[in-house]
Amino acid sequence: MTKIRILVSDKLAEEGLSILRENDIFEVDCKYDLKPDALKAIIADYDALIVRSGTQVTADIISAATRLKVVGRAGVGLDNVDLKAATQKGIIAMNTPGGNTTSTAEHAFSLIMALARNIPQAHGSMKTGKWERNKFQGVELYGKTLGVIGLGRIGSTVAKFAQGFGMNIKAYDPFLSAEMAARRGIAVSPLEEIFRTSDFITIHVPKTDETKGMISDKEIALMKKSVRLVNCARGGIIDEGALARALESKRIAGAALDVFDDEPPPADSPLLKFDNCIVTPHLGASTAEAQVNVAIEVAQSVRDALLGKGIRNAANFPSLDEESYKILEPYIDLGDKLGKFAGQLVHGGISALKISYSGILTKYNVLPVTMAIAHGVLKPILVDNINAVNSLDIAKERGIDLQEILSNSEGEYVNCVVLQIVTDKETLEVWGTLSPNKKPRIVKVNNVYVEAVPSGTILFIRNNDVPGIVGAVGVALGNAGINIAYITFGREKEGATAVSVVNVDGEIPAAVVDGLRQTAGIQFVKVLKV
Repeated sequence: MTKIRILVSDKLAEEGLSILRENDIFEVDCKYDLKPDALKAIIADYDALIVRSGTQVTADIISAATRLKVVGRAGVGLDNVDLKAATQKGIIAMNTPGGNTTSTAEHAFSLIMALARNIPQAHGSMKTGKWERNKFQGVELYGKTLGVIGLGRIGSTVAKFAQGFGMNIKAYDPFLSAEMAARRGIAVSPLEEIFRTSDFITIHVPKTDETKGMISDKEIALMKKSVRLVNCARGGIIDEGALARALESKRIAGAALDVFDDEPPPADSPLLKFDNCIVTPHLGASTAEAQVNVAIEVAQSVRDALLGKGIRNAANFPSLDEESYKILEPYIDLGDKLGKFAGQLVHGGISALKISYSGILTKYNVLPVTMAIAHGVLKPILVDNINAVNSLDIAKERGIDLQEILSNSEGEYVNCVVLQIVTDKETLEVWGTLSPNKKPRIVKVNNVYVEAVPSGTILFIRNNDVPGIVGAVGVALGNAGINIAYITFGREKEGATAVSVVNVDGEIPAAVVDGLRQTAGIQFVKVLKV
């Protein structure tokens, strides 16, 4: 019997290793702290690789992996795995998005309590032989308002803990419907309201272009002077310079950080010196239970994938038989890009995704395409915590109703995917199809027909159908040295609303976008990353 060989290159809890070793068909080798050249030299002998954050699974490593089928990451992120290279080689890459939820949530709430009662500061004082009761007077949590930014698994768990302490919860999450939040006893609020009214604010969003620096001087200026900030998510979401200024001037009461821009932070960082700032060295997932949980989760996922019992938490593609995959592969790509395109345009809390399929798609199980669409819609916000496989579960967690409609009627396009996103503020409808060479195309946005390429950096503009708009866009981009790769226009009717979709090479500076927003006749401007 040919053995299925599994290499574990970072330390994994014994509970996970036992799951793999109980199958006689598996041969499990634990070789820790391998240098890249050493890993590359032996990877061709293995069918699966299990890593944590220490091993870098680069394109160079993957190129040498002639029989590798699965890479399993015991942890949330997949930053250390080259997903593009893995996908191109047909290697499943999976992570463990739920294994450290409780651990991180408990750490965040521990920091909330420590901030409220000055526990670390009082402990340090006592250790120097002092007895300073008056100096460390704290505040109660009962009756206070906790602002939760990001109500996924971790944020929801923190909110549940806080409710047990009698706190009032206000949450901001663009992908959580008001109805689902209400069932949890949580008020969905705009970010500005959370900043203005919260006594404590805890952050549970991934670090993206949109969330980087989302709390800076402007946002801090809106807050109560008694507010206390907690970040156990990612460094950089709170502007460290702005936070340092606020702490030094006592503009806010305090902060607690488990994550930093640079880890470890530089020794001269002022955040390490302020008495009103509690710091811990990225301990969110550092519990014995979390390490066991992620080990068990990754072992079970890798085992089932290798034995053909299903694929869970895969970050790059869903499971399909070979024939169906050949047909659906370009539509899966279309679905992902369609979702990302529409998901970055829509406003408000999403309550429903309605997806209509026509043409050849009605002859196949379109679930992989639906999963790709949901993934595309949610990915720009959730980043690490979502993949094609868990996208539907995450949509369900957020109370997003998902509908698939198979249409046999002849439409304007032979094979078409229509995505309708319903929010509490609007309904956005985007149509997608494939070009003759099977490349994704966006062909309609609401009532406006276009012929857009959903790829790379895109400038999306909604404007009045008046002369001069195209010229203004071209001049603005040209003056900034930005090359236009593709451009398409469409309008509802003469003199009504028009749409411009501009693909560019490189990045578009914020100043260019702000300038276009001030141009007469332009209603809406958004930079999309697809």
